[in-house]
Amino acid sequence: MADENNALRVELVQADRLVWSGEATMVVARSVTGDLGVLPGHAPLLTLLLDGVVTIHPVEGQTVRGAVLGGFLSVHDNRVSILAEEARLSDEIDLADAHRRLEQLRSRADVEEAQDDIRRAEAIVRAAEGAETSAGSATSAN
Repeated sequence: MADENNALRVELVQADRLVWSGEATMVVARSVTGDLGVLPGHAPLLTLLLDGVVTIHPVEGQTVRGAVLGGFLSVHDNRVSILAEEARLSDEIDLADAHRRLEQLRSRADVEEAQDDIRRAEAIVRAAEGAETSAGSATSAN
């Protein structure tokens, strides 16, 4: 186990499952006040999350990215809890399907009414695309 002064204990959960849990050096998420980075020693915080990508930098292993569709982020004593309405890790997302879904939503006649769905679909695509970019970088670095 990592020294608690140098690591965060992170849990990403949605109502019906634990999505990811572990030790990390940093967490980045999109809150109502903008992008938020959390490092060890961060002040206590509770914030509302917007639909977007959450990036977790584990103490060991590759960066974890996921689409978080609404929820809250809490920080206290080097513990980060991300409570999401819906969360999908990048490796759970079929990028081609995500792109198809986004294009279907953008082509709807009632595009104004579909803005929430479009924003969520865009977050899912960004999470999956970021993972592919990271995997390509890791492969070329070896």
